Amino acid sequence: METESEPYVRLASLRQLHQGMADMNTARSLADTLQTVADGAVEALGYELACVNLVRPDGDLVVAALSGNAAAESLITGRVGSRESWERRLSMGENWGDLIFIPHSEGWVLDDDDVPQWYTDGPAPRFEDEWHPSDRLFAPMYAPGPQGGGAGELVGVLSVDRPRNGRLPGAWGREALQMYAFQAAIAISNARLRSNMQRALVRLEREQQALRASEESFRQAFEYAPSGMAVAEMGGDQHGRILRTNDALCRLLGRPASAMRRYSFSDLVHPEDIGTLLRTSAEGGRAELRLARRDGTYVWVSLRNSVVADAADGPRFLLTHVEDIEERKRRELHLAHRASHDSLTGLPNSAELRARLSSRLCRQRPSMLPAGGDEAMAGFESFDSQDAAHGPPAFDRGHDFDFPPEAEGFDGYDHHVHAIAPATDHDDGAKGLAVLFCDLDGFKSINDRFGHNAGDTVLIEVARRLSEGVRDGDTVARLGGDEFVILANGLGRADAQDLAVRLRNEIIQPIRAEGRAVRVGASFGIGWAHCGMTADEVLKSADERMYIEKRSRPKQHRRAG
Repeated sequence: METESEPYVRLASLRQLHQGMADMNTARSLADTLQTVADGAVEALGYELACVNLVRPDGDLVVAALSGNAAAESLITGRVGSRESWERRLSMGENWGDLIFIPHSEGWVLDDDDVPQWYTDGPAPRFEDEWHPSDRLFAPMYAPGPQGGGAGELVGVLSVDRPRNGRLPGAWGREALQMYAFQAAIAISNARLRSNMQRALVRLEREQQALRASEESFRQAFEYAPSGMAVAEMGGDQHGRILRTNDALCRLLGRPASAMRRYSFSDLVHPEDIGTLLRTSAEGGRAELRLARRDGTYVWVSLRNSVVADAADGPRFLLTHVEDIEERKRRELHLAHRASHDSLTGLPNSAELRARLSSRLCRQRPSMLPAGGDEAMAGFESFDSQDAAHGPPAFDRGHDFDFPPEAEGFDGYDHHVHAIAPATDHDDGAKGLAVLFCDLDGFKSINDRFGHNAGDTVLIEVARRLSEGVRDGDTVARLGGDEFVILANGLGRADAQDLAVRLRNEIIQPIRAEGRAVRVGASFGIGWAHCGMTADEVLKSADERMYIEKRSRPKQHRRAG
């Protein structure tokens, strides 16, 4: 733009200025906007060279665009000048409104700073308003202040050089450059905002794509997992309610997905496992428990929880992995059963018998026993099967025991009720834990005459008859060989005698073995377990009473096969 006086500004110059401003505001990117600003200063304002120095996030200014000289563009584009050097330049020189003019006579002070520049030296001006090659003219570009206020943050600096007419810009030229810099600051701010928004949109789109991919991966992993998966509510009134299940869990429990949403896991868990479930309702919780199938049966599962958290609201959902362990549990139970039960008869073995007996006994005897109490509690008697027809023998009157409440539990036995023997003289209603030691009479002769297969058949049948002859909750165990033990709690002395009679009468019935009928007899020793004794002591005492009975009868009275 040629230097013109205000009354004589050419219409073409205004059109060039307007077009330059329009081009700045229609550029498609920040880089295009910066280049358009530099090009407009050359084309619309009439300078031979224009440079846009853009403020970086760290405060320094970088040469972002240059127009008018290809050599200068390749040399200094992308180079950085420190903010300190730029502030020094903008604080010195002459203020032409918002413009800063540093004449060549003062520019030598700036020769050693780090601001990238392109200029050549030349002769002194021939007339007063002639442009010197070392003159510097800067147009600071400030973003508009908030709500239409004054100048805001510095966006950059537009530096121009060598007006085409060779003269310093007049009033109109200065005003035009100042207006142009103001509009350039707006255009650059808008372009930067659009660029940031575009980057944010691209980033958001990528995040959404990643989220959609993650959700799809989760959906496929959830739906097609080979083991059961469920999502349940966490917290609130609906805590534990199942929101979503996969096909594997529905097949495992035999329930459709629509029906599963009516339940929580607490509705489906076995009543005995509800405590286990409640203890695993936290992140990382793991448990093995039983869940109900639609047909009313239960299946053993391994249940593992993970918390699905929301950044704003905290934990929201419980992701539960359900694995079918029915087969493993069946093997474990089978192995446990084999370890604790006799392989021939299926009865509890010696180790299991001692464990069950020991669980009823504590290490200390009840305190505050009356005189003679130890003898009464330690009382064991034998029952002669030969005397069954004559009824149980008479007993002497014993003592009634009254224990204080504090004797009811100690040494870890919470609410423990001491096992004691009924009175020794007669049955006065006292109950205790009876231990019946049974030894078969004549069993060895069956083994010797007919072989071990016949003997095994006899043992199996005796075990069945003993099991059917006791109450639910009583224990029938095979101690070894032809010895069996019955634990029967809550019996008086007469009750124990009656039980021994009934069991013996069942045992002596003929047994079919190896194609022939054989018979065995039985000798019983009845003992009473009480706290303060060990399981071995109880069994030994009952065993001794059984041998006393066996030796007390003539050999011909022992029923053999």
